[in-house]
Amino acid sequence: MKAWPLILLTFFMPAHASVVYTDVPESTEPTKIYLIYLHGRIIENSGPRPTDIRYGLYDYPAVLEALSSRGAVVISAQRPRGTDMNKYAGAVVSQVEDLIDRGVPPGNIVVAGFSKGGGIATRVSSFLRRPQVRFVLLAACPGGSTPPNIRLTGRILSVYEASDTLAGSCMPLADQPEQPRSFKEIKISTGKWHGAFYMPLPAWVDPVLNWVHGGD
Repeated sequence: MKAWPLILLTFFMPAHASVVYTDVPESTEPTKIYLIYLHGRIIENSGPRPTDIRYGLYDYPAVLEALSSRGAVVISAQRPRGTDMNKYAGAVVSQVEDLIDRGVPPGNIVVAGFSKGGGIATRVSSFLRRPQVRFVLLAACPGGSTPPNIRLTGRILSVYEASDTLAGSCMPLADQPEQPRSFKEIKISTGKWHGAFYMPLPAWVDPVLNWVHGGD
């Protein structure tokens, strides 16, 4: 990620897992899907496998492995503590533009974010304004509220958990005079509140991967 201090991921992936990059790789393949994953706030503060007393273990490495399991090239870095959402969104916009400059079609680029990472993803969508780029918003809209001056663009998949008291539907954000190219939303019901996205549960991973890889 250009002009932004990175904390490299310091966990070990299983031997069979795909490589997860912390920035746009030097060599790109236009036929592949490139998925930028933006983690939740707790990773900034407590490292790649923190435990929350309410929601349990956030297994960031396992989430990345799941997201790469169908062949997507996953790009994800641990953000520094207290990261400014708007500034980091600008850095992700630069990553997306770098991928496009390297020949990756915009439709093969997905920006996915959970919780604070989802808030960053909404800002990337608003700043980038490329209709073919795709976004996955995971518990990204606090209470279904509409952040000021954020206008979703591109192709959007929103997923939220029915029992979650911190985040809800992103429909209010999409249902504005300026609307994204497409919007789809899925409500899951795991009973795990915000922690539903702490682990790669099939309830959200399967529909996300189906959408990312064009099978849904």
